Amino acid sequence: MELHEVLQEQRVLAVLRGDDAAGVVAAAEVLAGAGIGAIEVTWTVADAERVVTTLRERLPSHVIGAGTLTTPGEVARAVGAGAQFVVSPGSPAELLDALLGSGVPALPGVLTPGEVVAATAAGATAVKLFPAGAFGPGYLGQLRGPFPTLEVVPTGGIDVPSVGDWIARGALAVGLSTALCSHEDVRRRDWGPVEARAHAALRSRAPG
Repeated sequence: MELHEVLQEQRVLAVLRGDDAAGVVAAAEVLAGAGIGAIEVTWTVADAERVVTTLRERLPSHVIGAGTLTTPGEVARAVGAGAQFVVSPGSPAELLDALLGSGVPALPGVLTPGEVVAATAAGATAVKLFPAGAFGPGYLGQLRGPFPTLEVVPTGGIDVPSVGDWIARGALAVGLSTALCSHEDVRRRDWGPVEARAHAALRSRAPG
């Protein structure tokens, strides 16, 4: 399946960070085993290109992407490493063009109505709302008022119990980062809590 299908079905996107490449690979495998179908490897991960390539090989039935991409060069390297989708924290014009021209699904980062207008005018049909947690689900509900068909994946500072609230306000899916798997979880290889949070996130999503 492609990114949109997985997000529409599961309503959860796992966003992995960490300075230990092997630990991030292991965390992704744990999340995949817990039922998470879409996993984003941030470009701040140590040796992110190799992590993406490794996960494509080890998790062929899952959708593996790259995020926190901030330059066109990073977008190109991510796609070259096998990323099946690309994500940015913001969307200046040159980066937006690279994301939308990458040949894979893109979630350009936006926060304001003006940024949504720019992204959709460039051809984006889905966006990442960041940092969503600082504004809350109510902000998403208001933002979608003038953009009722826009597909939004809020990310940043979101906890597991609020997943259903975001979906109820119109999110396509919710990006979960450290609330799902923290740097400390990766460092300690403490996978039991990570698996439990993944199950809880999937249970928390709104119906449909």
